[in-house]
Amino acid sequence: MLDIKAIRSNPDIVDNSQRIRGKEPVAHNILQIDAELRKLIAELQTLQNQKNNLAKAIATKRVGVSDADIQQGQALRDQIVVLEAQISTIQANLDQILLATPNIPSDDAVIGRDENDNVEKRTNGTAPYFDFEPKEHHILGENLGYLDIPLAAKLSGTRFAVLTGPLARLERAIAQFMIDTHAEEFGYTEVFVPILVNECCMYGTGQLPKFAEDCFKTTEGQWLIPTAEVSLTNLVRDSIVPEDDLPLRVTALTPCFRSEAGSAGRDIKGMFRQRQFEKVELVSIVTKEQEDAEHERMTAAAENILKKLNLCYRVVQLCTGDMGFSARKTYDIEVWLPGQHCFREISSCSKCGDFQARRMNAKYRKKSDSSKTEFVRTLNGSGLAVGRTLIAIMENYQTRSGSIIVPDKLVPYMGGIQVIEKKQR
Repeated sequence: MLDIKAIRSNPDIVDNSQRIRGKEPVAHNILQIDAELRKLIAELQTLQNQKNNLAKAIATKRVGVSDADIQQGQALRDQIVVLEAQISTIQANLDQILLATPNIPSDDAVIGRDENDNVEKRTNGTAPYFDFEPKEHHILGENLGYLDIPLAAKLSGTRFAVLTGPLARLERAIAQFMIDTHAEEFGYTEVFVPILVNECCMYGTGQLPKFAEDCFKTTEGQWLIPTAEVSLTNLVRDSIVPEDDLPLRVTALTPCFRSEAGSAGRDIKGMFRQRQFEKVELVSIVTKEQEDAEHERMTAAAENILKKLNLCYRVVQLCTGDMGFSARKTYDIEVWLPGQHCFREISSCSKCGDFQARRMNAKYRKKSDSSKTEFVRTLNGSGLAVGRTLIAIMENYQTRSGSIIVPDKLVPYMGGIQVIEKKQR
């Protein structure tokens, strides 16, 4: 959430942020509501002071309380009740607008309208050469006999998949390899977190109110996480962390759930855009001074997985029109998919400044002055999306016969299996 004091002092920054994100200016509306709210709060304080002074005056009287005193006291109480209700309504309105206003992009953000304006920063690796026409992952999986989309549809509907045998084991191997690498090589602490969270957590990281349609809510009011970012980032909600504990780096492997409400007609075939999928998430809680370096470090950690798997990829900086709601700056990592003949997103690493911290009331205590606290800075990234990594391995390691070679780094996690062959009937 944006700082209302910052909006008061420089509303142009907010409106410019809205414009470069392709949205309508909001600062004027925010400031109007804020001015009305502050006016009413001042009136309320005046009435409360009058009520308190009247109570003191009555307490010092030696003669009984007059009807005029009683009437005046009741009138003040009635006015206070009305004002408090008005303030509550206006405050809720202001909060809703602030909660729905996206973060301000960083100074080095790429200005643009949509994904066509994103900027490629670097590439790594070479796309594999095939002396045959490479197939897409869903055709490979179905031909092998270990991927069944129709069966998943019978169980759950569209955008689900059933994996069996060595293909199911390969997905598990990928996930274990990722979480081990991030914990052992990059110092992330592995955390087992709930995948059902309360509404405060969803508001805290910016999923609500904007993305309610894309999330699943239970009948008891809890939400299935769309990413472990929600659970991991909220570990510091309503707390003050000692500065010496920062940076705090945590990771989790969890199922994730998204309704894909806005993706009708996109990636219908196969497993690329699922309603249930696994992801290894990286979250860092840092100080303002650590944020930029941590963003580069996190992105490098995600890239490292693809390097170890010998998968060709590129890093793209998202433009303002394509950047996420909570992000100030985002790098997408896109892996080469031979079956689709293009790069597709496999990770997104974002720095969010103090945007999420303000929503969560997450602070750290300054080492230089223990009486001072500041909002933490938060970062999150996929390290990586497990299902999409499985897709990339299937397409990049396919053979003419349709079998899948297991990358060297994953063979130990596969119990020594080096090639996934067609299922024997």
